[in-house]
Amino acid sequence: MSAYEEHGDPLPQAMLDNIRETRLALKAPLETPIGEGFRSANVRLREEFKLYANVRPAVSYLHDRRRYDNIDMVLIRENTEGLYVGVEHFIPIDNDPKAVAEASGIITRSGCRRIAKYTFNYAIKNGRKKVTIVHKANILKALTGLFLETALDVGREYEGKLEIEDRIVDNTAMQLVTNPSQFDMILTTNMFGDILSDEIAGLIGGLGLAPGGNIGEDAAIFEAVHGTAPDIAGKGIANPTALLLAAAMMLDHVDEKPLGDSLRAAIKETLKEPETRTGDLGGTASTKEYTAAVINNLS
Repeated sequence: MSAYEEHGDPLPQAMLDNIRETRLALKAPLETPIGEGFRSANVRLREEFKLYANVRPAVSYLHDRRRYDNIDMVLIRENTEGLYVGVEHFIPIDNDPKAVAEASGIITRSGCRRIAKYTFNYAIKNGRKKVTIVHKANILKALTGLFLETALDVGREYEGKLEIEDRIVDNTAMQLVTNPSQFDMILTTNMFGDILSDEIAGLIGGLGLAPGGNIGEDAAIFEAVHGTAPDIAGKGIANPTALLLAAAMMLDHVDEKPLGDSLRAAIKETLKEPETRTGDLGGTASTKEYTAAVINNLS
């Protein structure tokens, strides 16, 4: 919003040029007006740099007062298609200019094939054993049926290397909160991934612990996936964990995994004790105190 107020565009050209040069960005939450105003800057960034893969790992860092304390899964969501392409309009009737709202979801076989290959290759590279393809092909037979059909077709190339299954999205949502240990990796469409990844974040303690990576062929943008919190800005109580974990993902991406592992280990150690957690995680530490503890635990 501040960029929009200063430059008339939430994504100034100088910033876009910088990302093209470095092929990397670490992104804090960006404010998007609800119902009116400019389009989501997050969606525009995905389109601008063709960031087709959204990677959302979820790992248990809190082990007290949690129903599940051994979660370690990765959700990968197709990031540029589906209902989020923003093809929508109103149909006026009589004197009501917004009498009908209509939106179109767009899924391409090439996009499905690309995200499926990325997911299966990610699974093998990172030692994962199973991928669950999540869809709604029983109702949205064309839109998510194509996604399922294509992902299963690509999956045949990985027979003997990965276990590949599929589930309907509503069943997946229920199974995640009753028995999350059955999931290793999830591959799904844009909107389903947006919803399920937040549900998974809830299992590990909330969005304050959830990083994400948006990967394309020519750029990668890593982010804290939670929204903005202008009501607590400047108060020294914000939880920076998600952004720190996103930085660790970025280190992995540029082949500095030992540094990423070191940062994750320091965060894990810091979160063991309530006194070094921020208030949203049941602790008493300020942002600076938490950060100092993370630095102290770096090895």
